[in-house]
Amino acid sequence: MNDNQKKENLEDKKLEKQKEEVHKEFKGFFQSLKEYLPQLLNIKKGTDRDATAETIKEGISMKGHTAWILVFSILIASIGLNMSSTAVVIGAMLISPLMGPILGVGFSIGINDVDTLKASIINFGIMVALSVLTSFLFFSIPIFQEATREILSRTKPDVRDVLIAIAGGLALIIAISRPRPQFNTVAGVAIATALMPPLCTAGFGLATGQFNYFGGALFLFTINSIFIALAAFAITKYLRFPMKKYINQAKRKRISRVASLVALIIFSFSIYLFYELYLQNQFITRAEKFIVNIKEEGVNIIGDTKESIDYKENEIKLYVFGNEYDKRDEERWNLQLEELGLESTMLTILQSQDDSGVREDIDKIKELYINNYNMLSAKDESIKEKDLRINELEKDLRKYYDNEVLFDQVVKEIEINYNKLKQISFAREYISNFKKIDTISIISLKWKPLMKQKEKNQQEKKLKKWMELRLKIKNIEIRELQ
Repeated sequence: MNDNQKKENLEDKKLEKQKEEVHKEFKGFFQSLKEYLPQLLNIKKGTDRDATAETIKEGISMKGHTAWILVFSILIASIGLNMSSTAVVIGAMLISPLMGPILGVGFSIGINDVDTLKASIINFGIMVALSVLTSFLFFSIPIFQEATREILSRTKPDVRDVLIAIAGGLALIIAISRPRPQFNTVAGVAIATALMPPLCTAGFGLATGQFNYFGGALFLFTINSIFIALAAFAITKYLRFPMKKYINQAKRKRISRVASLVALIIFSFSIYLFYELYLQNQFITRAEKFIVNIKEEGVNIIGDTKESIDYKENEIKLYVFGNEYDKRDEERWNLQLEELGLESTMLTILQSQDDSGVREDIDKIKELYINNYNMLSAKDESIKEKDLRINELEKDLRKYYDNEVLFDQVVKEIEINYNKLKQISFAREYISNFKKIDTISIISLKWKPLMKQKEKNQQEKKLKKWMELRLKIKNIEIRELQ
Protein backbone atom coordinates (compact mmCIF):
# COMPACT_ATOMS: atom_id res chain seq x y z
CA MET A 1 0.00 0.00 0.00
CA ASN A 2 1.57 3.27 -1.11
CA ASP A 3 1.49 6.57 0.75
CA ASN A 4 -1.42 7.99 -1.28
CA GLN A 5 -3.63 5.04 -0.44
CA LYS A 6 -2.72 5.37 3.25
CA LYS A 7 -3.71 9.06 3.19
CA GLU A 8 -7.02 8.25 1.49
CA ASN A 9 -7.79 5.57 4.07
CA LEU A 10 -7.05 8.00 6.92
CA GLU A 11 -9.29 10.65 5.37
CA ASP A 12 -12.10 8.11 4.92
CA LYS A 13 -11.82 7.09 8.55
CA LYS A 14 -11.91 10.74 9.69
CA LEU A 15 -14.98 11.36 7.52
CA GLU A 16 -16.74 8.30 8.93
CA LYS A 17 -15.90 9.40 12.45
CA GLN A 18 -17.27 12.88 11.78
CA LYS A 19 -20.48 11.38 10.37
CA GLU A 20 -20.89 9.23 13.48
CA GLU A 21 -20.38 12.28 15.72
CA VAL A 22 -22.93 14.33 13.75
CA HIS A 23 -25.37 11.43 13.89
CA LYS A 24 -24.90 11.16 17.66
CA GLU A 25 -25.43 14.93 18.05
CA PHE A 26 -28.66 14.85 16.02
CA LYS A 27 -29.82 11.78 17.87
CA GLY A 28 -29.08 13.52 21.17
CA PHE A 29 -30.87 16.69 19.99
CA PHE A 30 -34.00 14.83 18.93
CA GLN A 31 -33.92 12.81 22.12
CA SER A 32 -33.68 16.01 24.17
CA LEU A 33 -36.46 17.60 22.10
CA LYS A 34 -38.60 14.50 22.57
CA GLU A 35 -38.09 14.71 26.32
CA TYR A 36 -38.62 18.51 26.43
CA LEU A 37 -41.84 18.81 24.41
CA PRO A 38 -44.01 16.78 26.83
CA GLN A 39 -42.64 18.91 29.68
CA LEU A 40 -43.29 22.12 27.73
CA LEU A 41 -47.05 21.57 27.61
CA ASN A 42 -47.38 19.48 30.77
CA ILE A 43 -49.73 21.14 33.30
CA LYS A 44 -50.15 18.08 35.51
CA LYS A 45 -46.77 18.51 37.12
CA GLY A 46 -46.81 20.89 40.07
CA THR A 47 -50.60 21.24 40.20
CA ASP A 48 -51.81 21.82 43.74
CA ARG A 49 -55.20 20.14 43.50
CA ASP A 50 -56.34 20.89 47.04
CA ALA A 51 -55.46 24.58 46.79
CA THR A 52 -57.10 24.81 43.35
CA ALA A 53 -60.32 23.24 44.63
CA GLU A 54 -60.32 25.61 47.61
CA THR A 55 -59.75 28.65 45.36
CA ILE A 56 -62.64 27.70 43.06
CA LYS A 57 -65.02 27.04 45.96
CA GLU A 58 -64.13 30.35 47.61
CA GLY A 59 -64.96 32.22 44.40
CA ILE A 60 -68.47 30.75 44.10
CA SER A 61 -70.21 32.82 46.77
CA MET A 62 -71.98 36.06 45.70
CA LYS A 63 -72.49 37.66 49.09
CA GLY A 64 -71.30 40.75 50.94
CA HIS A 65 -68.21 42.36 49.44
CA THR A 66 -68.31 40.16 46.34
CA ALA A 67 -71.88 41.21 45.54
CA TRP A 68 -71.01 44.92 45.82
CA ILE A 69 -67.91 44.48 43.67
CA LEU A 70 -70.09 42.78 41.05
CA VAL A 71 -72.65 45.64 41.14
CA PHE A 72 -70.02 48.36 40.70
CA SER A 73 -68.13 46.47 38.00
CA ILE A 74 -71.39 46.00 36.05
CA LEU A 75 -72.13 49.72 36.46
CA ILE A 76 -68.68 50.64 35.11
CA ALA A 77 -69.10 48.22 32.19
CA SER A 78 -72.54 49.71 31.38
CA ILE A 79 -71.05 53.20 31.31
CA GLY A 80 -68.26 51.93 29.05
CA LEU A 81 -70.78 50.40 26.63
CA ASN A 82 -72.80 53.62 26.63
CA MET A 83 -69.62 55.59 25.82
CA SER A 84 -68.45 52.94 23.30
CA SER A 85 -65.20 52.86 25.28
CA THR A 86 -63.49 49.46 25.13
CA ALA A 87 -60.89 50.61 27.67
CA VAL A 88 -63.56 51.37 30.30
CA VAL A 89 -65.29 48.02 29.66
CA ILE A 90 -62.06 46.04 30.01
CA GLY A 91 -61.21 48.04 33.14
CA ALA A 92 -64.47 46.86 34.69
CA MET A 93 -63.59 43.25 33.88
CA LEU A 94 -60.44 43.34 35.97
CA ILE A 95 -62.46 43.74 39.19
CA SER A 96 -65.45 41.59 38.29
CA PRO A 97 -66.10 38.29 40.14
CA LEU A 98 -68.35 36.83 37.41
CA MET A 99 -66.33 33.69 36.71
CA GLY A 100 -66.60 32.09 40.15
CA PRO A 101 -70.00 30.34 39.92
CA ILE A 102 -69.44 29.30 36.29
CA LEU A 103 -66.12 27.64 37.12
CA GLY A 104 -67.83 26.07 40.12
CA VAL A 105 -70.42 24.39 37.86
CA GLY A 106 -67.79 22.84 35.57
CA PHE A 107 -65.51 21.86 38.44
CA SER A 108 -68.28 20.31 40.60
CA ILE A 109 -69.55 18.20 37.69
CA GLY A 110 -65.98 17.04 37.07
CA ILE A 111 -65.54 15.78 40.65
CA ASN A 112 -69.16 14.65 41.23
CA ASP A 113 -69.67 17.21 44.02
CA VAL A 114 -73.43 17.77 44.27
CA ASP A 115 -73.26 20.30 47.13
CA THR A 116 -70.80 22.50 45.25
CA LEU A 117 -72.92 22.17 42.10
CA LYS A 118 -76.04 23.34 43.95
CA ALA A 119 -74.17 26.30 45.48
CA SER A 120 -72.73 27.19 42.07
CA ILE A 121 -76.12 27.15 40.32
CA ILE A 122 -77.77 29.24 43.06
CA ASN A 123 -74.99 31.83 43.06
CA PHE A 124 -74.99 31.82 39.27
CA GLY A 125 -78.66 32.83 39.35
CA ILE A 126 -77.95 35.54 41.95
CA MET A 127 -75.06 36.81 39.82
CA VAL A 128 -77.22 37.08 36.69
CA ALA A 129 -80.06 38.78 38.57
CA LEU A 130 -77.78 41.37 40.23
CA SER A 131 -75.98 42.12 36.96
CA VAL A 132 -79.13 42.54 34.86
CA LEU A 133 -80.83 44.62 37.59
CA THR A 134 -77.84 46.97 37.89
CA SER A 135 -77.57 47.53 34.14
CA PHE A 136 -81.39 47.85 33.91
CA LEU A 137 -81.40 50.66 36.48
CA PHE A 138 -78.55 52.47 34.73
CA PHE A 139 -80.07 52.26 31.26
CA SER A 140 -83.50 53.28 32.64
CA ILE A 141 -82.13 56.84 32.79
CA PRO A 142 -83.31 58.45 29.49
CA ILE A 143 -79.99 60.12 28.63
CA PHE A 144 -78.22 56.73 28.63
CA GLN A 145 -80.59 54.86 26.28
CA GLU A 146 -78.66 55.25 23.02
CA ALA A 147 -77.93 51.94 21.26
CA THR A 148 -74.19 52.39 20.70
CA ARG A 149 -71.94 50.28 18.50
CA GLU A 150 -70.54 48.38 21.51
CA ILE A 151 -74.08 47.48 22.67
CA LEU A 152 -75.30 46.36 19.25
CA SER A 153 -72.27 44.08 18.79
CA ARG A 154 -73.45 42.05 21.84
CA THR A 155 -76.99 41.33 20.65
CA LYS A 156 -76.18 38.36 18.41
CA PRO A 157 -73.92 35.37 19.13
CA ASP A 158 -70.92 34.79 16.91
CA VAL A 159 -68.65 31.76 16.56
CA ARG A 160 -65.70 33.96 17.60
CA ASP A 161 -67.41 34.69 20.91
CA VAL A 162 -67.57 30.95 21.55
CA LEU A 163 -63.85 30.58 20.80
CA ILE A 164 -63.09 33.43 23.21
CA ALA A 165 -65.21 31.78 25.91
CA ILE A 166 -63.46 28.42 25.44
CA ALA A 167 -59.98 29.99 25.44
CA GLY A 168 -60.85 32.20 28.43
CA GLY A 169 -62.25 29.31 30.44
CA LEU A 170 -59.24 27.10 29.70
CA ALA A 171 -56.77 29.87 30.51
CA LEU A 172 -58.51 30.68 33.77
CA ILE A 173 -58.77 27.16 35.18
CA ILE A 174 -55.15 26.47 34.18
CA ALA A 175 -54.02 29.73 35.80
CA ILE A 176 -55.83 28.84 39.03
CA SER A 177 -54.30 25.36 39.09
CA ARG A 178 -50.74 26.71 38.96
CA PRO A 179 -48.54 26.33 42.04
CA ARG A 180 -48.77 30.13 42.31
CA PRO A 181 -52.20 30.92 40.88
CA GLN A 182 -52.63 34.07 38.77
CA PHE A 183 -56.33 34.79 38.82
CA ASN A 184 -57.34 38.42 38.38
CA THR A 185 -55.67 39.37 35.09
CA VAL A 186 -56.62 36.20 33.26
CA ALA A 187 -60.15 36.38 34.66
CA GLY A 188 -60.50 39.92 33.34
CA VAL A 189 -59.35 38.93 29.89
CA ALA A 190 -61.68 35.91 29.84
CA ILE A 191 -64.70 37.99 30.86
CA ALA A 192 -63.91 40.98 28.63
CA THR A 193 -66.01 39.93 25.66
CA ALA A 194 -67.63 36.74 26.93
CA LEU A 195 -69.78 37.60 29.95
CA MET A 196 -70.13 41.17 31.22
CA PRO A 197 -71.05 43.05 28.00
CA PRO A 198 -73.87 40.59 27.13
CA LEU A 199 -75.30 40.93 30.65
CA CYS A 200 -75.16 44.74 30.43
CA THR A 201 -76.77 44.60 26.98
CA ALA A 202 -79.55 42.40 28.38
CA GLY A 203 -80.25 45.09 30.97
CA PHE A 204 -80.25 47.71 28.20
CA GLY A 205 -82.80 45.73 26.17
CA LEU A 206 -85.02 45.31 29.23
CA ALA A 207 -84.81 49.02 30.16
CA THR A 208 -85.59 50.25 26.63
CA GLY A 209 -88.27 47.65 25.91
CA GLN A 210 -86.26 46.11 23.06
CA PHE A 211 -86.74 42.49 23.98
CA ASN A 212 -84.93 41.22 20.87
CA TYR A 213 -81.76 42.82 22.32
CA PHE A 214 -82.54 41.31 25.72
CA GLY A 215 -83.06 37.82 24.31
CA GLY A 216 -80.05 37.94 21.98
CA ALA A 217 -77.67 39.21 24.67
CA LEU A 218 -78.91 36.69 27.25
CA PHE A 219 -78.56 33.89 24.70
CA LEU A 220 -74.97 35.00 23.99
CA PHE A 221 -74.23 35.06 27.73
CA THR A 222 -75.71 31.57 28.16
CA ILE A 223 -73.63 30.12 25.32
CA ASN A 224 -70.43 31.66 26.69
CA SER A 225 -71.21 30.45 30.23
CA ILE A 226 -71.76 26.90 28.98
CA PHE A 227 -68.46 26.83 27.12
CA ILE A 228 -66.53 28.30 30.06
CA ALA A 229 -68.06 25.65 32.35
CA LEU A 230 -67.23 23.00 29.75
CA ALA A 231 -63.59 24.19 29.64
CA ALA A 232 -63.42 23.99 33.44
CA PHE A 233 -64.92 20.47 33.35
CA ALA A 234 -62.41 19.30 30.71
CA ILE A 235 -59.36 20.59 32.62
CA THR A 236 -60.73 19.14 35.87
CA LYS A 237 -60.93 15.71 34.24
CA TYR A 238 -57.54 16.11 32.51
CA LEU A 239 -55.76 17.00 35.74
CA ARG A 240 -57.49 14.07 37.47
CA PHE A 241 -58.84 15.91 40.47
CA PRO A 242 -59.93 13.49 43.20
CA MET A 243 -63.59 12.54 43.00
CA LYS A 244 -65.93 13.43 45.84
CA LYS A 245 -66.29 10.41 48.11
CA TYR A 246 -69.60 9.42 49.66
CA ILE A 247 -70.12 6.93 52.47
CA ASN A 248 -73.11 5.43 50.68
CA GLN A 249 -71.69 3.59 47.65
CA ALA A 250 -75.07 3.42 45.89
CA LYS A 251 -75.51 7.17 46.32
CA ARG A 252 -72.01 7.75 44.94
CA LYS A 253 -72.80 5.77 41.80
CA ARG A 254 -76.13 7.55 41.35
CA ILE A 255 -74.52 10.96 41.71
CA SER A 256 -71.74 9.93 39.37
CA ARG A 257 -74.26 8.90 36.71
CA VAL A 258 -76.25 12.13 37.12
CA ALA A 259 -73.08 14.22 36.88
CA SER A 260 -71.93 12.30 33.82
CA LEU A 261 -75.36 12.71 32.20
CA VAL A 262 -75.35 16.48 32.89
CA ALA A 263 -71.82 16.75 31.51
CA LEU A 264 -72.82 14.81 28.39
CA ILE A 265 -75.90 17.00 27.84
CA ILE A 266 -73.86 20.18 28.26
CA PHE A 267 -71.13 18.87 25.99
CA SER A 268 -73.60 17.78 23.30
CA PHE A 269 -75.51 21.06 23.47
CA SER A 270 -72.24 22.98 23.29
CA ILE A 271 -71.13 21.10 20.20
CA TYR A 272 -74.53 21.71 18.61
CA LEU A 273 -74.42 25.44 19.38
CA PHE A 274 -70.88 25.74 18.09
CA TYR A 275 -71.79 23.94 14.87
CA GLU A 276 -74.90 26.11 14.38
CA LEU A 277 -72.92 29.29 14.91
CA TYR A 278 -70.24 28.04 12.56
CA LEU A 279 -72.82 27.36 9.83
CA GLN A 280 -74.42 30.78 10.38
CA ASN A 281 -71.05 32.51 10.17
CA GLN A 282 -70.16 30.62 6.99
CA PHE A 283 -73.51 31.47 5.38
CA ILE A 284 -73.25 35.19 6.19
CA THR A 285 -69.64 35.39 4.97
CA ARG A 286 -70.44 33.71 1.66
CA ALA A 287 -73.65 35.72 1.17
CA GLU A 288 -71.77 39.00 1.75
CA LYS A 289 -69.16 37.94 -0.79
CA PHE A 290 -71.92 37.15 -3.31
CA ILE A 291 -73.52 40.59 -2.82
CA VAL A 292 -70.14 42.29 -3.24
CA ASN A 293 -69.63 40.41 -6.52
CA ILE A 294 -73.08 41.53 -7.71
CA LYS A 295 -72.31 45.15 -6.88
CA GLU A 296 -69.03 44.95 -8.79
CA GLU A 297 -71.05 44.06 -11.89
CA GLY A 298 -72.70 47.48 -11.63
CA VAL A 299 -75.99 46.33 -10.11
CA ASN A 300 -77.63 49.07 -8.02
CA ILE A 301 -78.69 47.46 -4.72
CA ILE A 302 -80.80 49.40 -2.22
CA GLY A 303 -80.38 48.85 1.51
CA ASP A 304 -77.76 47.46 3.85
CA THR A 305 -76.01 44.19 3.01
CA LYS A 306 -76.88 42.59 6.37
CA GLU A 307 -80.57 43.37 5.90
CA SER A 308 -80.54 41.45 2.61
CA ILE A 309 -79.33 38.22 4.26
CA ASP A 310 -81.77 35.95 6.12
CA TYR A 311 -80.03 32.91 7.60
CA LYS A 312 -83.14 31.43 9.22
CA GLU A 313 -85.10 31.44 5.96
CA ASN A 314 -81.97 30.55 3.94
CA GLU A 315 -82.70 33.46 1.62
CA ILE A 316 -80.90 36.42 0.04
CA LYS A 317 -83.30 39.21 -0.87
CA LEU A 318 -81.96 41.98 -3.11
CA TYR A 319 -83.73 45.26 -3.88
CA VAL A 320 -82.35 46.56 -7.20
CA PHE A 321 -83.30 49.42 -9.50
CA GLY A 322 -82.12 50.93 -12.73
CA ASN A 323 -81.54 48.45 -15.51
CA GLU A 324 -83.91 45.58 -16.26
CA TYR A 325 -82.62 42.14 -15.25
CA ASP A 326 -84.07 39.06 -16.90
CA LYS A 327 -84.06 35.34 -16.10
CA ARG A 328 -80.64 34.85 -17.69
CA ASP A 329 -79.13 37.25 -15.15
CA GLU A 330 -80.86 35.44 -12.32
CA GLU A 331 -79.62 32.07 -13.63
CA ARG A 332 -76.09 33.44 -13.78
CA TRP A 333 -76.36 34.71 -10.21
CA ASN A 334 -77.70 31.36 -9.02
CA LEU A 335 -74.64 29.71 -10.56
CA GLN A 336 -72.47 32.08 -8.56
CA LEU A 337 -74.33 31.01 -5.42
CA GLU A 338 -73.58 27.37 -6.23
CA GLU A 339 -69.90 28.19 -6.71
CA LEU A 340 -69.88 29.77 -3.24
CA GLY A 341 -71.53 26.73 -1.68
CA LEU A 342 -74.98 28.34 -1.37
CA GLU A 343 -76.79 26.13 -3.87
CA SER A 344 -79.80 25.62 -1.58
CA THR A 345 -80.17 29.35 -0.88
CA MET A 346 -83.18 31.07 -2.39
CA LEU A 347 -82.37 34.27 -4.30
CA THR A 348 -85.19 36.82 -4.44
CA ILE A 349 -84.78 39.80 -6.77
CA LEU A 350 -87.13 42.74 -6.24
CA GLN A 351 -86.48 45.31 -8.93
CA SER A 352 -87.91 48.49 -10.31
CA GLN A 353 -87.64 48.42 -14.11
CA ASP A 354 -88.28 52.15 -14.28
CA ASP A 355 -86.13 54.30 -12.06
CA SER A 356 -87.73 57.52 -13.23
CA GLY A 357 -89.56 57.85 -9.91
CA VAL A 358 -86.31 57.60 -7.99
CA ARG A 359 -84.63 60.07 -10.33
CA GLU A 360 -87.58 62.45 -9.98
CA ASP A 361 -87.27 62.29 -6.20
CA ILE A 362 -83.55 62.98 -6.47
CA ASP A 363 -84.23 65.99 -8.76
CA LYS A 364 -86.76 67.31 -6.24
CA ILE A 365 -84.25 66.96 -3.44
CA LYS A 366 -81.63 68.78 -5.54
CA GLU A 367 -84.06 71.58 -6.35
CA LEU A 368 -85.06 71.90 -2.70
CA TYR A 369 -81.40 72.03 -1.72
CA ILE A 370 -80.67 74.78 -4.29
CA ASN A 371 -83.67 76.84 -3.15
CA ASN A 372 -82.66 76.55 0.47
CA TYR A 373 -79.10 77.48 -0.42
CA ASN A 374 -80.29 80.60 -2.31
CA MET A 375 -82.53 81.59 0.59
CA LEU A 376 -79.68 81.23 3.04
CA SER A 377 -77.39 83.23 0.74
CA ALA A 378 -79.98 86.03 0.48
CA LYS A 379 -80.37 86.05 4.25
CA ASP A 380 -76.62 86.23 4.65
CA GLU A 381 -76.47 89.29 2.39
CA SER A 382 -79.31 90.94 4.31
CA ILE A 383 -77.58 90.20 7.60
CA LYS A 384 -74.33 91.68 6.29
CA GLU A 385 -76.11 94.90 5.23
CA LYS A 386 -77.78 95.18 8.62
CA ASP A 387 -74.47 94.62 10.37
CA LEU A 388 -72.89 97.44 8.34
CA ARG A 389 -75.80 99.77 9.20
CA ILE A 390 -75.52 98.89 12.89
CA ASN A 391 -71.78 99.63 12.80
CA GLU A 392 -72.43 103.04 11.21
CA LEU A 393 -75.07 103.89 13.83
CA GLU A 394 -72.72 102.81 16.61
CA LYS A 395 -70.06 105.16 15.21
CA ASP A 396 -72.55 108.04 15.13
CA LEU A 397 -73.61 107.29 18.70
CA ARG A 398 -70.00 107.18 19.77
CA LYS A 399 -69.41 110.61 18.25
CA TYR A 400 -72.52 111.92 19.96
CA TYR A 401 -71.50 110.57 23.35
CA ASP A 402 -67.95 111.82 22.87
CA ASN A 403 -69.33 115.35 22.40
CA GLU A 404 -71.94 115.04 25.12
CA VAL A 405 -71.04 116.75 28.35
CA LEU A 406 -71.82 114.93 31.57
CA PHE A 407 -73.47 118.09 32.90
CA ASP A 408 -74.99 116.54 36.00
CA GLN A 409 -71.60 115.43 37.36
CA VAL A 410 -69.95 118.80 36.61
CA VAL A 411 -72.73 120.75 38.31
CA LYS A 412 -72.16 118.97 41.64
CA GLU A 413 -68.46 119.84 41.58
CA ILE A 414 -69.23 123.51 40.68
CA GLU A 415 -71.69 123.77 43.55
CA ILE A 416 -69.00 122.67 46.00
CA ASN A 417 -66.25 124.96 44.64
CA TYR A 418 -68.37 128.06 43.89
CA ASN A 419 -70.77 128.60 46.76
CA LYS A 420 -71.79 132.12 45.60
CA LEU A 421 -73.09 130.82 42.31
CA LYS A 422 -76.88 130.72 42.23
CA GLN A 423 -77.60 129.24 38.76
CA ILE A 424 -75.69 127.82 35.78
CA SER A 425 -76.60 126.68 32.28
CA PHE A 426 -74.63 125.00 29.51
CA ALA A 427 -75.35 125.12 25.77
CA ARG A 428 -73.72 124.63 22.41
CA GLU A 429 -74.16 127.33 19.79
CA TYR A 430 -73.59 126.71 16.09
CA ILE A 431 -72.24 129.72 14.11
CA SER A 432 -71.77 129.82 10.33
CA ASN A 433 -70.37 132.45 7.91
CA PHE A 434 -71.76 130.35 5.03
CA LYS A 435 -68.31 128.93 4.42
CA LYS A 436 -67.86 126.83 7.53
CA ILE A 437 -69.66 125.95 10.73
CA ASP A 438 -68.16 126.49 14.16
CA THR A 439 -69.39 125.34 17.54
CA ILE A 440 -69.18 127.53 20.64
CA SER A 441 -69.77 126.21 24.15
CA ILE A 442 -71.66 128.79 26.21
CA ILE A 443 -71.85 128.78 30.00
CA SER A 444 -74.38 131.18 31.51
CA LEU A 445 -73.99 132.14 35.17
CA LYS A 446 -76.17 133.88 37.75
CA TRP A 447 -74.45 134.93 40.95
CA LYS A 448 -75.97 135.60 44.32
CA PRO A 449 -76.83 139.25 45.17
CA LEU A 450 -74.33 141.67 46.79
CA MET A 451 -71.36 140.11 45.01
CA LYS A 452 -68.81 142.64 43.74
CA GLN A 453 -68.02 142.81 40.02
CA LYS A 454 -64.32 142.29 40.53
CA GLU A 455 -64.91 139.08 42.40
CA LYS A 456 -67.35 137.97 39.70
CA ASN A 457 -64.73 138.50 36.98
CA GLN A 458 -62.13 136.52 38.93
CA GLN A 459 -64.51 133.69 39.60
CA GLU A 460 -65.66 133.56 35.95
CA LYS A 461 -62.05 133.38 34.64
CA LYS A 462 -61.25 130.65 37.13
CA LEU A 463 -64.41 128.72 36.22
CA LYS A 464 -63.69 129.03 32.49
CA LYS A 465 -60.20 127.58 32.83
CA TRP A 466 -61.47 124.79 35.08
CA MET A 467 -64.34 123.95 32.68
CA GLU A 468 -61.98 123.84 29.66
CA LEU A 469 -59.69 121.49 31.53
CA ARG A 470 -62.45 119.43 33.09
CA LEU A 471 -64.58 119.04 29.96
CA LYS A 472 -61.69 119.11 27.51
CA ILE A 473 -63.47 121.80 25.51
CA LYS A 474 -62.01 124.89 23.88
CA ASN A 475 -63.67 128.19 23.04
CA ILE A 476 -65.88 128.40 26.11
CA GLU A 477 -67.76 131.68 26.40
CA ILE A 478 -69.00 132.91 29.78
CA ARG A 479 -72.26 134.88 29.85
CA GLU A 480 -74.40 136.24 32.65
CA LEU A 481 -77.93 135.03 33.15
CA GLN A 482 -80.61 137.74 33.53
